Amino acid sequence: MSKLTNAAWLRNKRWLLVGLFLLVLVCVAFTMNNQRFYRRPIARVVKVTAVGHPRRTSDQFKNVDHQYDQRIVAVMENGAHRGQRVLLSNTYSDSRPMDQRYRVGNQVFLSQVRRHGKQLSANITGYKRDTVLVTLAWLVVFLLLVTMGKAGAWALTSVLVNALLFVLAVELDLRNNGEHIMGIFSILTIIFAFVSLLLVLGPSKKMLATFSATVIGTFAALGVSLLVFSWTHQRGIYYESMQYVTQVPRPLFLAETLLGSLGAVMDESSDIIATLFELKQLEPAVSPRRLFMSGRNVGKSIMGPLINVLFLIFMADTFTSSLLYIKNGNSWGYTFAMNMSLGTVQSLVSGIGIVLAVPLVSAFGALLLGRRS
Repeated sequence: MSKLTNAAWLRNKRWLLVGLFLLVLVCVAFTMNNQRFYRRPIARVVKVTAVGHPRRTSDQFKNVDHQYDQRIVAVMENGAHRGQRVLLSNTYSDSRPMDQRYRVGNQVFLSQVRRHGKQLSANITGYKRDTVLVTLAWLVVFLLLVTMGKAGAWALTSVLVNALLFVLAVELDLRNNGEHIMGIFSILTIIFAFVSLLLVLGPSKKMLATFSATVIGTFAALGVSLLVFSWTHQRGIYYESMQYVTQVPRPLFLAETLLGSLGAVMDESSDIIATLFELKQLEPAVSPRRLFMSGRNVGKSIMGPLINVLFLIFMADTFTSSLLYIKNGNSWGYTFAMNMSLGTVQSLVSGIGIVLAVPLVSAFGALLLGRRS
């Protein structure tokens, strides 16, 4: 019976892979030829000519860059001018902070399409990237289903559901003009944890223990951070360094911290609970005390690497902007205060949540799984 089940699973998996491969071919073909469904003008580059020589530029901090000019001929792919040639110009640099180099075959969005005699001209606003995005999304789905099977499908479902919930929460916050942002995102944090763990782990003791430890650890970490903020009068926290904020920055920062801490605590809690369940299966008569101590030992082992992962993610997020600050004559102190301090605080709060989650999840796992002698 087991052999028949495995054979059926392999056969279904093979058909699933074939279906995914055909699906990506259809999606790629559609995105490469869906220009008529866009309202924005789209053109395909057919000829690129370099104009003049590279121009060397520098500033007062001796930062050196080079700029290049391109003359581009493209063919309109949609709209009233479909099939007509359009003349474009583009300037890009070696550093390419806000510009791009275009090549033959690229599809680009246009703005301000206008006619000068018999010649069309326009401005380039950016690449048409839907083909690349569809291919990357397919690759993620493919790897999840191939490597994780049914668990990968549930994990993907949880990501999609959480993305929808996040969009709804943002819309609700915008309609309330940020007045109840902490309440909205606190409820969203609980829903995130519940939905993710329910879809991935199913309605089980494992899910209940992980969910309880995750929620308590996350909010406890935020509570500890609020106490520290109160004692220190928030010295050294520069909310004004948050970019493009149109609401009161402090609640937004706390909501970001809450969601970031949730991910770290949930990751750790899931690892510890999974280990305790494996121990329970290997030794059904294991005592609650031994389960608790095992959970603590597992937490001690993964706590350090997990905190380092958070720190490396934070460093990668601020690396380029920090270099920009320093290369433009700012000191390390100013760069840290205006570009890195908030991320450091969020990493520390997540670290507090990771530390608090170890005894919590170990205790919940011991209570739900242990058998008293």
